[in-house]
Amino acid sequence: MVDDPRRWRQLTLWLHVLTSVGWMALAVVLLTLLVLARTDGGATAFAATAMAAHLDIALLAPLANASSATGLMLSLATAWGLAQHRWVLAKFAITLVQLYLGIFVLSDALHDAEATARPATALVVGTASMAGAIAFQAWLSVAKPGGRTRWARDRDGRPVRLPVAARWVLVVAVVATLADIAVGVVARPVPVLSLLAVVLAAVVRQRRLREIRQAGPIRRATTAATAARPTPPT
Repeated sequence: MVDDPRRWRQLTLWLHVLTSVGWMALAVVLLTLLVLARTDGGATAFAATAMAAHLDIALLAPLANASSATGLMLSLATAWGLAQHRWVLAKFAITLVQLYLGIFVLSDALHDAEATARPATALVVGTASMAGAIAFQAWLSVAKPGGRTRWARDRDGRPVRLPVAARWVLVVAVVATLADIAVGVVARPVPVLSLLAVVLAAVVRQRRLREIRQAGPIRRATTAATAARPTPPT
């Protein structure tokens, strides 16, 4: 099992699904706590807001980082690619928006709300939108709508066949993601290792694509020379 690349792809996919479900579940939990804080008030509101802020840092952020990293790794390390299919490209765009809003908007607003225990309506709506966006991404993964993009073909109109990454790339992805989750739960969610793994996978893919492009003209020239060679008499 350890030496089988398919097993590591399955493990990366399992980790992506697990963290994505956890991310959505935590978003729903935060939404429930924020609604409770707005409706009950008093000590309950302070407790609910404080708990929401704690879960945001301790669990939601590490799971969101892990879900995003494993999704990118699956795109960069398998034949699906990152921009060859519309549903993958849509998931990527939604993830970027979610990470930006979650880190720079919703998280700051949530921790500001701890002081007053009165979450703003925009914070509640944003948290609900986050949960809904993750659910929509899950539907995209199942339905795979939209077909291929224009980047799925080369300049000559031929379909681009993306190379599958070596086993060690997925091993790095799994180990880095698990390590970042552990660090994020214990300390603060800083996905340094996951980010390095994604950059590494992108570099490896670009290098393999360059090798394939360079080998293409040579292979076609060899094939043409072989076809033009006269057939010896029998």
